[in-house]
Amino acid sequence: KKRNLSHQVFRHRLAASERWRSAHQRITASAAGRERRAEDFPTIQRRARKCGRRGLAHGGVCAVCPPQTPVCARRSLSLCPTMPASGAPLLALGLIVGLACPAAAFLPHAVRLPTSTRTPLSTLRSRPVTPRPLSVSSSLLADIQTSLFPNKQAPLPFPPSSSITSDKDKVGILFLNLGGPESLDEVEDFLYNLFNDPDIIRLPGPLKPLQSVIARRIASSRAPNSREAYESIGGGSPIVQFTLDQGEKLEEELRRRGIKAKTYVGMRYWYPFTEEAVDQLLKDEVNRLVVIPLYPQYSISTSGSSLRLLDQLMEDHPSEWDPRKIDHTVVPAWFDNKGYVDTQAKLIGRELEEFSANPQDVKVLFSAHGVPVSYVEAGDPYKGQIEQCTKLIMDRVNRDRSTPIDHKLCFQSRVGPVKWLEPYTDDVLNELGASGLENLVVVPLSFVSEHVETLEEIDIEYREVALEAGITNFKRVPALNIDADFISCLADLTTDALTKPSLRVSEALALYQGKEKAPAKPASWFTPGVSTSSEAINGRVAMLAISALAVSRVMSSGCPAISGPSIAGKEPFCAAFSYDGWAWLFDVIQTLHI
Repeated sequence: KKRNLSHQVFRHRLAASERWRSAHQRITASAAGRERRAEDFPTIQRRARKCGRRGLAHGGVCAVCPPQTPVCARRSLSLCPTMPASGAPLLALGLIVGLACPAAAFLPHAVRLPTSTRTPLSTLRSRPVTPRPLSVSSSLLADIQTSLFPNKQAPLPFPPSSSITSDKDKVGILFLNLGGPESLDEVEDFLYNLFNDPDIIRLPGPLKPLQSVIARRIASSRAPNSREAYESIGGGSPIVQFTLDQGEKLEEELRRRGIKAKTYVGMRYWYPFTEEAVDQLLKDEVNRLVVIPLYPQYSISTSGSSLRLLDQLMEDHPSEWDPRKIDHTVVPAWFDNKGYVDTQAKLIGRELEEFSANPQDVKVLFSAHGVPVSYVEAGDPYKGQIEQCTKLIMDRVNRDRSTPIDHKLCFQSRVGPVKWLEPYTDDVLNELGASGLENLVVVPLSFVSEHVETLEEIDIEYREVALEAGITNFKRVPALNIDADFISCLADLTTDALTKPSLRVSEALALYQGKEKAPAKPASWFTPGVSTSSEAINGRVAMLAISALAVSRVMSSGCPAISGPSIAGKEPFCAAFSYDGWAWLFDVIQTLHI
């Protein structure tokens, strides 16, 4: 019976092998008689099978594998031949893999899903998270379609979404800017707030308590000249009104894009102060906030100062800034934003139109606000970002020109006896005039709104310097103000910030000012100087010495008379922990002759 059963199994296996061979021959014959090897087409490798059971090997031929397979002995492994995969299985496999992969895997890196509010892990189980819908602009959809289907003009299979916020979201945009006095009576107080900022006037440690006194002295001494400057441009700074107008235009642009948002203006040194803007947005119950410092290039003295103040406000009111209540993100620097670069290049191009026939007769001068050299040495990225921004703008200006326009970068608005970034604007104007240049286009870089540095310092002071140096044709590119392309740039910054992962204010400060905020190196026991670490070491040494002296005197002379309840078991050390004991110790110290 066992022998008959083995023969039956063998016959079934042999029949299966014959069916496999006939199917294989039909596949091979369909190739027009051309012999194909396994490596000529996609293959599917089959794992080795055990042929060790009784009846699977007969006459040196495997009952499972085709005849060309090497002879497989009992209780050994045999490799089945490599099988060609037909088109249908591959197509099915591709569809399965394609449907199983997330759609985001096929999108460019610029498309990012918005992240939800950062929440501690302990609260995730108790609060359901509702994902925000993905929003993709029409132009980005066209780029995706072109990259995926270069020869197809058919529309994408899904319509673009016009909203990146849900109905429950209250979106706010906080503009951070310098501020300025709107009347001559406010000039001195504005200057006091400016110079009282430790990020503007940095004093050594022993003089820091005198910051306000020194700031008041500087403000009172500079106020007369500053009043004359503001009087020459109409009696006040227009920066507040321009910033408010930019906020209104941004709200309109976002509304056209399907986003309902409200802008808030927070000035660092004058009304409306940052504290007022923060109070108002919290009162309005904003739960998604985008912070945009209106400084394209990051500096410790501009964006850093405003963000530091905002970070302090958040630390003072942690419950109101709970990430579960308000999700905020900051755009710390945007000097390389395409919209910003293109807008600056467009405004420069307008001033260069009259020199289209003779581009070699004109020069573009970028005048950026300066900062002390010590800031850059401390890790301020401002200088590098200004230089990179200048290159990006001029590359865009010269992109379609056969003869490129020459340019130069300089810095203005230096204050005090310390060394600032060079070259200075007035020195460069004298050098260009001495070289025979007559046509000059000045670009107020790092300024997005007209204010005293552009309207008075460039348009009046530097114009006079240029004319005296021999530059007869002095032209100045206007600030961005409420230019339609610049407003579109701000809208792009807002939508990108809402879709990308959040960057907190504290994270931005650590990212751009990490070196400055790093803890000081531990002081050596024998290193002279005043620092936090050395004072801590000195204090500990003094306490140890006093404690050792107290214990030694108590052990040698015994405890003095102490009023009050006794401390059982601790009489030898009672003097060091009582008022009478300390008084006795000080008397002992006074009698010592060292």
